[in-house]
Amino acid sequence: MRFVPAKTPPLIKAMFPNYIWNMPAKEKTIYLTFDDGPTPEITNWTLNTLKQYQAKATFFCIGANIEKHPDIFSNILASGHKIGNHTYNHIKGWQTKTKPYLENIAMSQEIMDNLLPNPKDKFGRLFRPPYGQIKRKQGKKLIDLGYKIVMWNVLSFDWDAATSPETCLKHIISKANSGSIIVFHDSVKASKKMMYALPKTLEYFSTKGYSFKSIV
Repeated sequence: MRFVPAKTPPLIKAMFPNYIWNMPAKEKTIYLTFDDGPTPEITNWTLNTLKQYQAKATFFCIGANIEKHPDIFSNILASGHKIGNHTYNHIKGWQTKTKPYLENIAMSQEIMDNLLPNPKDKFGRLFRPPYGQIKRKQGKKLIDLGYKIVMWNVLSFDWDAATSPETCLKHIISKANSGSIIVFHDSVKASKKMMYALPKTLEYFSTKGYSFKSIV
């Protein structure tokens, strides 16, 4: 049984006001995010699907996966999407001391920075903690280093074995609205549900006049 809600409660957002939970809702815009890549086939499929709807997104990448698949990471950048740091090997902040946690993130960032075609892209860095687990001290240190910590306000649960592809889509359609940051995963574990829900999400919100942008 899971206890995390599909939509982030206002109380949680209020407890961590320095983190980004959703974007301004002035326009009809949805912010799709993808965690845990780059992953062969799945990430490139995701890029092709987004392209069909002229949609931009934000990919929170794992450093070890970038090392294995730098060409796919470069494809994300070449497609005009934003990238963010998701640690080097998906470690849990709550179970890691601050110093090694920051070192893990820095190792991932160095890998990312070395592949950025434009040095200016090294600024305005984004970070999402795996599992949403981050200690207050860790978060403060990262913000002091110039990171924006990006959370979410809608979870698709595409990684959850107990969630069907149809329910995954229902979570998004019933909970998302303008300014929502939605979490998908371009990973093997989540691929079946994500590959079902993503095209339908893009189609549903496109027909309602929404656009899809990356986080800045």
